Amino acid sequence: MSRTQRLLVVLALNLALVAALVIAGVTAHSLAVLAAGGDYLLDAAGVGVALLAIRMTARPASRGRREGGPNASSVAALINGGWLLVLEVLVAGAAADRLITGTPQVHGLPVLVVSGIAALVMTGGALILRGDGDDDDDEAEAEEHDLSVAAVLLDTIADAAAAAGVAATGAIILTTGGWYWLDPAVALAIAVVVAHHAFALIRKVLTRLRLAAADSTG
Repeated sequence: MSRTQRLLVVLALNLALVAALVIAGVTAHSLAVLAAGGDYLLDAAGVGVALLAIRMTARPASRGRREGGPNASSVAALINGGWLLVLEVLVAGAAADRLITGTPQVHGLPVLVVSGIAALVMTGGALILRGDGDDDDDEAEAEEHDLSVAAVLLDTIADAAAAAGVAATGAIILTTGGWYWLDPAVALAIAVVVAHHAFALIRKVLTRLRLAAADSTG
């Protein structure tokens, strides 16, 4: 399976899980599951940017790219990072509000089931990404593409771990029948981590654009 095909499979898995997590989060009243859905959406955007970067490097450089202008992958990454940062701030605010004012009943079973499935699926996605690709790239392009896949692989492993944590939260809520505060606490933790990565992505893209602009004017 080629590098691009592996990324497409992981992108499809991420998007399917985003839909499942949003539905489960709403029906179970679980902010933790919704926050995990936001995390998966960020990673889906990351996979999309990696695919776009591979596509762009395979094409002849446009005038804007030769002169240091922003390329499509940088703009897409900047937009995705920005709106996801806003989304996670809203999730963190809702989680803090639940912790302060009280958490409504959270249904532990759907949280456990959906998050457990998500953890297994993302583990499978990580195994897919670890496979050897057969893309016909030159050495420089192959190194850049391998770095993109490595970044997506790390995010996928982190997704599997986060989903396992949310599943454990669902199991605890289901067992105790009353520790509902765990849900917003986990949601807040996930929101902070995702917001941190979104902010780091924005800063990285802005730095890259600034350096590209400096090179073009220098």
